[in-house]
Amino acid sequence: MDRIRIVGGHKLKGTIPISGAKNAALPLMIASLLTRDTLTLKNVPNLADVNLLARILRNHGVDHMVDGKRGGPSHQGETYHFTARDIVDTTAPYEMVSRMRASFWVIGPLLARMGQAKVSLPGGCAIGTRPVDLHLQGLKALGADIVIDAGYVVAKAPKGGLIGNRVTFPKVSVGATHNVLMAAALAKGETVIENAAREPEVGDVADCLVKMGAKIEGIGSSTLRVQGRTQLEGAVHTVVADRIETGTFAMAVAATGGDVVLEGARADLLENALQVLEKCGVTVTRQENGIRIQRNGAGLEPVSIETQPFPGFPTDLQAQMMALMAKAKGTSVIRETIFENRFMHVQELARLGCDIQLNGDTASIRGVTMLKGAPVMATDLRASVSLVIAGLTAEGETTVNRVYHLDRGFERLEEKLSRCGAEIERLASG
Repeated sequence: MDRIRIVGGHKLKGTIPISGAKNAALPLMIASLLTRDTLTLKNVPNLADVNLLARILRNHGVDHMVDGKRGGPSHQGETYHFTARDIVDTTAPYEMVSRMRASFWVIGPLLARMGQAKVSLPGGCAIGTRPVDLHLQGLKALGADIVIDAGYVVAKAPKGGLIGNRVTFPKVSVGATHNVLMAAALAKGETVIENAAREPEVGDVADCLVKMGAKIEGIGSSTLRVQGRTQLEGAVHTVVADRIETGTFAMAVAATGGDVVLEGARADLLENALQVLEKCGVTVTRQENGIRIQRNGAGLEPVSIETQPFPGFPTDLQAQMMALMAKAKGTSVIRETIFENRFMHVQELARLGCDIQLNGDTASIRGVTMLKGAPVMATDLRASVSLVIAGLTAEGETTVNRVYHLDRGFERLEEKLSRCGAEIERLASG
């Protein structure tokens, strides 16, 4: 199993290209199930999750081709062509869905287009239970008959297909919004989704569905109105820039000091996090070609934050922020309101010398003058990159194990950091 070796103490200087958003690319790929025509997606990141989902879609009968140069220097990513001319299987088996939670989202498009779907209950990162009840509640509102049988969700649409309705989520759910939005695109009549997730990735999927022929009002708001269509067409769509990768590299620069331009980043997608960095004493310059992050070596100021759905502080940047605050001048407080089990990185950060106290959903981080390198173990996707950030600031050598978590969500991480002066390398297993 590969590892990442880091020797800390190097300031980051240069340019880091920002990839397409994984959290948009995955549902966009699944949207290809909604049409017999070809859906072309540009700026798709080369990630383990993308490759796995492509295999899962192939199991349903989706053909795909890839353009572009793998591993090329540009942040423009790769171009995928997905064609679901004939759905050959409406079952998503446990051995596939258990490896990636987002693959559960095939249930909505399969149900809408084929009238039936049998999808395993999902797996993915162990950061909380993340039940699928909101997904099922939304699909039931569209007329689906749903039962749970031997670990599978078995769903059937009424004769004649799904029927538009009002869907009100009791709490915000990105995944459930994706699922119901895609299903509603092929439902009869109007669907109104209330308390919809406002994350930019949801808006990106909605924009793509509009290109495919769907009629959607309220994109970017908490109320989406969808006029169902009997069929959707092919389209060409560019995946939005990854705001989580942007925030991650911004925090890495803030932690190590230096001066880096995050090329292709969009400040409007993570203003809350950028404002938090500015409170810490980091200089953030919003530019036409991206975002410039600078820290001149002055100490970091502590902050208090809590994770919230967009436009609040993203839960997917919580672990990275904790690593940054480990060297602040004082005590910072982070409250996690989205997932109940997302502090598993704390004990690994402690191995590097971080002083963190947990009390339920709240972490208190007391800044220390020095971290020291040590072997650490990645526990989930975002937690693993927090260990990288801490390792970049630590004295001596840090080895991050289980880096397959990193490969799920960060494209060419070592390469991007090393080009800006970090001493970081991947050590192959064996």
